[in-house]
Amino acid sequence: MEYYIIIASSIIIILSYLFNRISEKSNIPSVLLLIFLGVVGREMIGLVGVEKETILDIFTRIRILEVLGTLGLILIVLEAALELKIARDKFKLITKSFVIALVGLMVCMFGIAAILTFSFKDMGWSTALVYATPLSIISSAIVIPSVANLSEENEEFHIYESTFSDILGIMVFYFLVELAEPTNNNVIVLGDFTFSLVVTIIMSVILSYVLIYVFQNMEAKVKLFLMIGVLFLLFSIGKLMHLSSLLIILVFGLILNNYKIFFVGKLRKYLRPMAIENIRETFLMITIESAFVVRTFFFVIFGFSIALSTLYDIKVAIISAAIIAIIYISRLISFLPYKHENLKRAIAIGPRGLITLLLFYSIPEEFEYEGFKTGILLFVIIVTSLVMTSGLMKKDKKKEEEISEVE
Repeated sequence: MEYYIIIASSIIIILSYLFNRISEKSNIPSVLLLIFLGVVGREMIGLVGVEKETILDIFTRIRILEVLGTLGLILIVLEAALELKIARDKFKLITKSFVIALVGLMVCMFGIAAILTFSFKDMGWSTALVYATPLSIISSAIVIPSVANLSEENEEFHIYESTFSDILGIMVFYFLVELAEPTNNNVIVLGDFTFSLVVTIIMSVILSYVLIYVFQNMEAKVKLFLMIGVLFLLFSIGKLMHLSSLLIILVFGLILNNYKIFFVGKLRKYLRPMAIENIRETFLMITIESAFVVRTFFFVIFGFSIALSTLYDIKVAIISAAIIAIIYISRLISFLPYKHENLKRAIAIGPRGLITLLLFYSIPEEFEYEGFKTGILLFVIIVTSLVMTSGLMKKDKKKEEEISEVE
């Protein structure tokens, strides 16, 4: 049996690499191909004498989707932070992306919650908001690799926006879960949330300085995975302490990638620029490779876990269509105050994916609603990814026409 697992894992990684190559050529998100691979695997696993119910039971007991999703989220945010440059001339871009991410998240949340309370008469408003939040978050796991061929400014905007959407969405999700607890006082919860946020930011900055200083002076050959291990440990401890742990990862990545800005004055004498540059480049490579593996298995297992029967439910299709409409209406509203180079394409780049699934599987038992089918998640992920693909393809087509005219 162990050899079947090794063979299957190897084939999945090889196919995922091929899917990435196909995605680069066609702009079809590799996520969709990985989910499809999982669906096909679910139907074919019986050929090797293994019952799919047995595999699903194992996945459920060890909560593998939650574990892989959390690891993937950490690595993806870290990868994004390690590629973002902070400069005075980018302040306007960062502010714009933050406001659009925040407004889009809020409008989308309340719009989807309204649809859910209308569709499920016995679903309370607080439960609807908890379910709506994951569906309102843009997936940086899909956006970041998909916008690599855009102009530098547009690429940075979408990386910032999707990363902010992830972080804000996670913070709002856990805030709503605490707020909805009947024993909690709203004012106390809001105060705890604000205090947690401030403490996390201060702690993130201090820890980042310490980690960078320590690791630049380490002579050991094996130290980058040690650094990743320390970050995972800090993230997990932060979660147990109810802190906004993802900020720790984001701040560390930003400080490491922009160390010349953060190590100023007397701090500059503690810098070893060559050592830090070497750490940054190698660390980025390891992060990208690790995120690739984790993301691959997460989406394949999600595809394997899907019950295709839910896709044939007319009510699921109608609810999904309404949610998708709200997603793009909210994006249009969030972009209205700003001039954008290509508004249609920018609105199209709002896929749902890893973070949506991760938070969905993190919904506490007291909020679980049996009437909500996973088919809704699948519909939303597939359609929003295809819409993004269409938007990027139009851009590529236009670019090819411009090249032809020049020739």
